[in-house]
Amino acid sequence: MLRSSLSSVFNKRAAMATTAIPKTQKVILINETGSYDVLKYQDYPVPSISDNEFLIKNKYSGINFIESYFRKGIYPSEKPSILGREASGTVVAKGNSVKNFDIGDKVAYISGSTFAQYTKINANGKVIKLPKDADDETLKLYAAGLIQALTALTFIDEAYNVKKGDFILNYAAAGGVGLILDQLLKERGAHTIAVVSTEEKLALAKKHGAEYGIVSTKEDIVARVKEITNNQGVDAAFDSVGKDTFETTIAALKRKGTFVSYGNASGPVSPFSLGKLTGNIKILRPTLFLYIATDEEWQHYSKEFVSLVSSGKLKINIGGVFPLSDYAKATQLLEERKTTGKLVLEIPQ
Repeated sequence: MLRSSLSSVFNKRAAMATTAIPKTQKVILINETGSYDVLKYQDYPVPSISDNEFLIKNKYSGINFIESYFRKGIYPSEKPSILGREASGTVVAKGNSVKNFDIGDKVAYISGSTFAQYTKINANGKVIKLPKDADDETLKLYAAGLIQALTALTFIDEAYNVKKGDFILNYAAAGGVGLILDQLLKERGAHTIAVVSTEEKLALAKKHGAEYGIVSTKEDIVARVKEITNNQGVDAAFDSVGKDTFETTIAALKRKGTFVSYGNASGPVSPFSLGKLTGNIKILRPTLFLYIATDEEWQHYSKEFVSLVSSGKLKINIGGVFPLSDYAKATQLLEERKTTGKLVLEIPQ
């Protein structure tokens, strides 16, 4: 028993056998739901790791709409809750059972609690090992693109398998996911109809591959879709807006069209009667994480993402970089639709 106890103590020390790991760190967390004032930038304990976990010192973390859903209570979460779903950084400690990562490895990964200086993750988690010589810009790029690129890649394969010649309605086409969809849809040979709120955003969407554009503050979306598609409607719509565009999207679909609803930017879709789904249309509410649940799925899509980025075939548009302490300012700009591309947090070192 004594030998076992000593061994356990030794293993725990070995797992953390690195230098300069503090006991506390800076994080963004919420203790309650509400507006921007519930966001707290404060000290919080650095997580301890078990034998099959490793600790990452974060450099950058991507900002996504999902954090606002947790803050508002649209999605439930335990409190206190450290926000953030993706990041890049360096492995600074590891458990004795971790064989596939070493201290000093640079990584990009998907996990909770990434709006923090340190995040622990299971050895079998959703992690991409980056080249050892990956520079600061590479770390920033992967933190910006990981979730949104994987969302786009899985959706155009599995939510609706986009084919050459399809007409696709792409909402928020100058946002993070939207700009990636613009590029991937063009590569597939589809006709992308970008929905944006300003002429400047439309120019950006077209620069990234959108063929047609609708400025929703000036034009009727359904009327323009009918005009562009010769009164047929679109084969599929990728709608990240939610409540405000639900009826519009249904009206814009062609017979047997597919409605991919994946966001709540304007609020959750209200309950509706199935009788609204006329024309044999299909509607689904996919989530990225159920498309990359198995290791085989994760390897397939993460390798595709790395290949597209490293080859330059996919451009990740970073619309702004904010210090971790300014997350409240950054998410307010995002939620008020005053941004383009992806916003990123720089984590204090």
